[in-house]
Amino acid sequence: MIIGIDLGTTNSLAAYYTEDGPRIIPNRLGKNLTPSVVSLDEDGQVLIGETAREYMQLHPDSGASVFKRSMGSEKEYMLSGKKFLPEELSALVLKALKEDAESFLGEEVTEAVISVPAYFNDQRRKATKRAGELAGFKVERIISEPTAAAIAYGLYQNRENGKFLVFDLGGGTFDVSILELFDSIIEVRAVAGDNFLGGEDFTKVIEQIFYDRNPELDQNALSLKELKYISRQAEKCKLLFSDQRIAGMQVRLGEKTYEMQLSIDEFEAKCEDLLDRIRQPIRRSLSDANIRLRDIDRIVLVGGATRLAFIRKFVGKLFHNLPDTSINPDEAVALGAAVQGAMKERRDSIREVILTDVCPFTLGTEVVLEKDNGRFEDGHFCPIIERNTTIPTSRTERLYTVNDNQTQIRCKVLQGESRFASNNVLLGEIRIRIPKAEAGKEAVDVTYTYDVNSILEVEIKVVSTGEVTRQIIRTNATDMTDEEIQERMEALSYLKIHPRDKEENKLLLLKGERLYEESIGRDRMQIEYALREFEKALDTREESVIEGARRDFKEFLEEFTGV
Repeated sequence: MIIGIDLGTTNSLAAYYTEDGPRIIPNRLGKNLTPSVVSLDEDGQVLIGETAREYMQLHPDSGASVFKRSMGSEKEYMLSGKKFLPEELSALVLKALKEDAESFLGEEVTEAVISVPAYFNDQRRKATKRAGELAGFKVERIISEPTAAAIAYGLYQNRENGKFLVFDLGGGTFDVSILELFDSIIEVRAVAGDNFLGGEDFTKVIEQIFYDRNPELDQNALSLKELKYISRQAEKCKLLFSDQRIAGMQVRLGEKTYEMQLSIDEFEAKCEDLLDRIRQPIRRSLSDANIRLRDIDRIVLVGGATRLAFIRKFVGKLFHNLPDTSINPDEAVALGAAVQGAMKERRDSIREVILTDVCPFTLGTEVVLEKDNGRFEDGHFCPIIERNTTIPTSRTERLYTVNDNQTQIRCKVLQGESRFASNNVLLGEIRIRIPKAEAGKEAVDVTYTYDVNSILEVEIKVVSTGEVTRQIIRTNATDMTDEEIQERMEALSYLKIHPRDKEENKLLLLKGERLYEESIGRDRMQIEYALREFEKALDTREESVIEGARRDFKEFLEEFTGV
């Protein structure tokens, strides 16, 4: 059996699939949510979840939480004098979920689908997969949290096509994803987010208000235990806003008690900077997907922080649309991951559906640019596969020499959004020899082919000689063998053929060119416009865009010729 796991910043949980649909697996305490907290007691025993959280409140140096925010980094956490990486702490949480699942289901569980924020880059996804393997799982798939939520909401079961926005505000991360349902395909159109924005940040706002209203409290003079206590009370205060407009907070330190009353309006005003950080990824995702707000058919809320009434009100006002909250926001991702696991098992009770994903970050290379004074400046980033391109995909960019008698070209494989190469992540480097010639006379075609398994193939062809160099960049610690990777890349070879070279598209282009030559005046202008629109669609290499454009261009030709 493949289980689904939501490895969260604040809480984690697992689910499995039954003939009646997905179900949450309760932990050893009989609860659905396991706090993502790890502690070591005085005997060196590992404590997980609620027990770890309670122990950590008494012994603040013994535990760690919110480590998901540091996944993929070299940050170290000290627990009772021992060092742990974020992925090692995550592995301990996953191992606890595995043990709970085996106890509840009465069988060994070795396979899992694990969710990650849509905006996690390859490094963070790699660390999550490694954490799963350290916990004893064969990780069947790393699935984006909004995609999992969309599956949980049964969007794949809808008869009607439509566009959906998944608003995922968890304890430590924020994601917004735009998905489109087309026949039996759920296509991710765009993702954006903030890996350092979540419910924890709203709690910190209340903490700061508490300190501002009690200026006699010196944060620097408080012990770690006292600081954790205040943070805990602020969290309780925040949760009260789920169903009331006034919340109180009371903190007793030594012989003195500090109190605070806070209205929802005051809290909301203080959260304006955080709300603005939420707006930015929404704008970016809509822009990348080339979709307007009014085109969104349904908004789905996911993540514990969306329980806050003012967050739901904010989303409703922003989209002029009542968001869907019919599934427990804490459980939607785990339930969807369980359904995805069942899909991989090809359960008969699940409608067959194809899930597409996108590159969350742009992939490109370093180039030099000519300045106004005729000089060249190096260190610039040239995007090849833009962020939010549907995968699998293949893109080609032609690059030219800049020096006379240049003998080699260096291709740095980069990931990121900055226009400066040094600000982006270096994934690999390839050097190729080229014949000597005048500057600008020699060129190479650089082709990136990116797969759903996070395998990137870089192919560099010297235009004048036809010599080809290929290199595989394993960006996600795939456990596929070299032979399996080679087979996969051969299967994707069709992507390297430009859509305009496919026979049905070439035929329509030739018909259009012939009609253009045979026509004059206004007719010729109409044909030229239609040709350009079709060529523009072909250059996107997006099958759904091309399909619509091909249909429109074919209808235009038929109407024009009367055939």
